[in-house]
Amino acid sequence: MCIRDRYQRRVRGNRSCFAMKLPEAKPCHRRYYTPSELAQHNTPDDCWLSWFGDIYDLSPVLEQNTGIESKPLVDSAGTDISHWFDPETFNLRQRYGDDLVKLSFAPLGEVLHLPPAEPRSNWANNFKTPWWKDESLRIAQLSRKQRPIRVINTLTQQEHVMEVCVEESCLEILERYLDYNKHAESYTWKRLGYILDMEKTLEENGVMDETETLSELGLPDDYYVPALHLYFNDDLSVA
Repeated sequence: MCIRDRYQRRVRGNRSCFAMKLPEAKPCHRRYYTPSELAQHNTPDDCWLSWFGDIYDLSPVLEQNTGIESKPLVDSAGTDISHWFDPETFNLRQRYGDDLVKLSFAPLGEVLHLPPAEPRSNWANNFKTPWWKDESLRIAQLSRKQRPIRVINTLTQQEHVMEVCVEESCLEILERYLDYNKHAESYTWKRLGYILDMEKTLEENGVMDETETLSELGLPDDYYVPALHLYFNDDLSVA
């Protein structure tokens, strides 16, 4: 049972709980990922690329296409390739050939599904949609900004500093925290004594991001990291 379903079950059984639910996302994927998380998916078998704020999993494409034209995608795996595209048309950028004909191009050379500069009998055009237009490959969004947050377990006195996406709700942060504490759903999350609205972001809960101010003052990002406190509910509702 996923975290969304568990919370809905808890809400139905406990009127004092917030009606928490995770925003829609593809199965097994978060809504947002950080650039450092994107960078971890950098192999042909696990190839994520991002452009214009969205993250795409090109692993299925590379599984079916292992030729030299896939090399630029493999070499760029785990990075943002927005500079490959025209921001107005969302197609690959174009250049003028020797005969002043417009040709598509990629910075690393010929790439899969890109028509060749000249007619070629061995160019495989047996695909329905080029990879950069295939919306079925889109899995998540690339976070525009990240921030650190301290999570303090008042029961165990354990403390963890996490990097989270500013766009994420507190429930999505809870989902990240499951890596540290698999029973995180059995806790009430508070900030300065106030219960957090788990459907809202940190800033919407009044937990402001001070990293830009710290940078302007010449202080490191970790000079001040806001803390969230977890209080155990002791309701045994989560196995």
